[in-house]
Amino acid sequence: MTEHVVIVGGGVGGTVTANRLVKKLSREIAADAVEITIVSDNPYHVYKPTFFYVPFGDSEPEDASRPLADLVDRRIELVYDRVTAIDTDEMSIGLADGEAIDYDYLVVATGANPRPEATPGLGPQQDGYHFYDGGAATELRDTLTDFESGRLVLSVIGQPHVCPAAPVEFTMLADARLREHDHRDDVEIVYTYPQSQLHALDAVHDWMVPRFEERNIETHVDFMPAEVDSDASVIETADGESLEYDLLVGIPEFSPASLIAESGLGDSWMEIDKRTLESDHAENVFGVGDVTNLPTSKAGSVAHYAAGTVVDRIAAYVRGYTPTTEFDGDAICFLEAGMEEGSHIKFDYETDPVVRDQTEFIHWAKMAYNEMYWLTARGLA
Repeated sequence: MTEHVVIVGGGVGGTVTANRLVKKLSREIAADAVEITIVSDNPYHVYKPTFFYVPFGDSEPEDASRPLADLVDRRIELVYDRVTAIDTDEMSIGLADGEAIDYDYLVVATGANPRPEATPGLGPQQDGYHFYDGGAATELRDTLTDFESGRLVLSVIGQPHVCPAAPVEFTMLADARLREHDHRDDVEIVYTYPQSQLHALDAVHDWMVPRFEERNIETHVDFMPAEVDSDASVIETADGESLEYDLLVGIPEFSPASLIAESGLGDSWMEIDKRTLESDHAENVFGVGDVTNLPTSKAGSVAHYAAGTVVDRIAAYVRGYTPTTEFDGDAICFLEAGMEEGSHIKFDYETDPVVRDQTEFIHWAKMAYNEMYWLTARGLA
């Protein structure tokens, strides 16, 4: 009997899982024993970290995407449609076109979406910028290019957010670019964070403090924005604090698709076992990437490492074995430090993070990885 593995989502987690699974199973069992299907509402695979570089003119939005069909093994079926329901009792998913697809194993990799509109005054056609999609990043580039004086505020508004290093990197890179163009003396840079330190990870906070001080970056902690008054150009907090800006870059709240809660897979984020990556609420259902409640960063590296665990466990189930592979919480993050310097941080569930001193080599290693990413998506790296 043919086993059917259905993967919802064509991002990092979904694509890497599919490509690795088809290769692993094709080596070990009959080619017709397993069918693998990716269901995606976007025919393009999007590498979202590319958008971070658009505001600085180092990338274009179109650099972030390639046709999904060009990245997946030809043995993987692609269905371009939106999943509207997951019925874990019947082991099927419902599509927007009214069709249903049965599964034996389901992998949910639907990611997380920015919700600037969750903060009054920050939504579309209002005020503030972000860099989490191509259109928003382009608008920020157009404004940042002409910004030569005033107060630039980077405010972390929502948590958790995708790529925890991005606010730090943006602030450092903005400082470097303003210095490069001789505008730094005319621009105040302000960084706000909603916790009692500059970053949720102690090691990153400790790394940031001296570097922000030497770059004269003003910081505000325990700063929890409630709304943005675009008429007055002021961020207001829930406890009555206010902060003026001339250019606001907000790190918005993120949330998973409502499909997760509607399908009983979690109250908000998909609830899974942090070691097995299997659903807390349904059998033969796995979660990969930003959609999950894993106690680690919402980052592409986490999805990449987690995909390997899911592949091994599904392959064991298909072969009739008890899975032994578990996820260790592996995560690695690069940190742009400005002026062609970078650092990186690596950690897992058991290992405390350590931030390395920034070097030019690490910066160029990150640039090289961004170019090589498409091999990763194909499961080749």
